[in-house]
Amino acid sequence: MSSKFLGTGVALVTPFKTDLSIDHDALANIVNFNIENGTDYLVICGTTGESVTITKEEKQAVVNTISKANNGRLPLVLGIGGNNTASVVEEIKATDLSGIDAILSVSPYYSKPTQEGLYQHFKAIAEACPTDIILYNVPGRTSKNMEVETTLRLANDFKNVVAVKEAGNNVAQYLQLLKNKPEDFLIISGDDDLALGVVLAGGAGVISVIGQAFPKAFSNMVRLGLKGEAKAAYAIHFKLMDVVGHIFEENNPAGIKAVFEALNLCQDTVRLPLVPASNSLKEKIASFIKTFK
Repeated sequence: MSSKFLGTGVALVTPFKTDLSIDHDALANIVNFNIENGTDYLVICGTTGESVTITKEEKQAVVNTISKANNGRLPLVLGIGGNNTASVVEEIKATDLSGIDAILSVSPYYSKPTQEGLYQHFKAIAEACPTDIILYNVPGRTSKNMEVETTLRLANDFKNVVAVKEAGNNVAQYLQLLKNKPEDFLIISGDDDLALGVVLAGGAGVISVIGQAFPKAFSNMVRLGLKGEAKAAYAIHFKLMDVVGHIFEENNPAGIKAVFEALNLCQDTVRLPLVPASNSLKEKIASFIKTFK
């Protein structure tokens, strides 16, 4: 398995100031916080990065800030996806991917294509993309599941389709993927609550939301899982269970930004149509942080 994407990747937030401009200093601090505490790779401008409400120019500025802070220390994955295949291909061709190790491309949302439509979408992306591709299946957001057969068809047909971030919260689908995947194809959990079980079953790791706030504990849990040390890994999993539930209680990334605010790493500002976490949720998060060891 490609060591670049083994372990814990984190889906970085895009911090905003109160005037809704990007807080680049906070972003650089979050990058360094993760690198210093065991995160294995960084994912830029995914769902958690509020990619749908940042402009093309802001996206490039975010990439620049993260690349500069990272300074070549960890692999970088850039979110490039959408439901207009031609536009996604155009963005790939127009983007300087020289410092990017892979793109993360979400399954088309809203349009609800057939499985053949999903295959043809990613076929066009694979043929246009000069770097590795991590497919991203998140039916809770796209309203269309990419079936195991479609994912594995893409994995077998295109050498640069190297992994899938599977986020259907569907244990049976994870197991089918792990059972039938090509040897070098990576199954990456996109579900923080299922990540350890997926790793213990043969998965490559996780692209995590909560991991960026508790990188030392979360990445250690995943490393223990990759070594098959289930008892020690689950001891950490149980400590983190409550906060994983908290951050997804209202919406993502409002939950994780509330955690970061409590940790004094960034403000909890999000862009509409998202709104910040409620006071009751912030109280739960603050209580967890106070007792977490």
